Amino acid sequence: MRVASLGSGSRGNATLVDGAQTRLLIDCGFGLRELKTRAERLDFDLASLDAVLVTHEHSDHASGVAALARRYDIPVYLSHGTANSGRLDGCPHMRCFNADSSFDIGGLQVDAIAVPHDAREPVQFRVAGDGHTVGVLTDLGSITTHVRAAFGACELLVLEFNHDRDMLRTGPYPPTLKRRVGGDWGHLANEQAVALLKAVDLSRLQWLVVAHMSDKNNARARVEALLGQELPAVLPRLLWADQNDGFSWLDLVSEEVLAAY
Repeated sequence: MRVASLGSGSRGNATLVDGAQTRLLIDCGFGLRELKTRAERLDFDLASLDAVLVTHEHSDHASGVAALARRYDIPVYLSHGTANSGRLDGCPHMRCFNADSSFDIGGLQVDAIAVPHDAREPVQFRVAGDGHTVGVLTDLGSITTHVRAAFGACELLVLEFNHDRDMLRTGPYPPTLKRRVGGDWGHLANEQAVALLKAVDLSRLQWLVVAHMSDKNNARARVEALLGQELPAVLPRLLWADQNDGFSWLDLVSEEVLAAY
């Protein structure tokens, strides 16, 4: 299994999960032309997608889904609440589920995990198959017991480090937006993301990807300093999901291969 990002941030998100027989796209917050350009950088054919998974209806995650699904006749998996938002109307094949459902797509098991976010029925995804487990966890304002239980023992975890609390407090956002971003139904602060990492099993972790960083309310140096202080062992496995470039393909290897190093 391998994973790549076409971009991560408030201006658009899309994550590719490429299994041995099945290819998934988690979210699509880019227009079709832009998406094609980004996919070409990774030598990826969008027509080969088996499904699009949608976490929630906000435009930076869903604005390009319907056009992509129509263009390539791809089924779209989304919660009933996300579908009822009306923002994904026009998708030709909608597969609706309830939050906290599990289902198979071409041999990959997908767990749709309910998260606290200000959307209709938001979820995040854990994908398992080919002997590997990938977690994508962004767009939530607080870490629940349920989330901690669901995202342990991942080999690759794409995790939101949205904002530094001091930078958000003193930054340019108006007070209402600061309260929304920093609230229990908004986005994760750096300290919250680190607290999650300290609470879950990281024994199988091959890659930690810092994602959905605010370009106004966070800085790489602050994330690195906090991780270096609290979890220095993860620094050699740390990568960044950039808004413009995402990250290139990350190949997961078997435990037998890791043990041989």
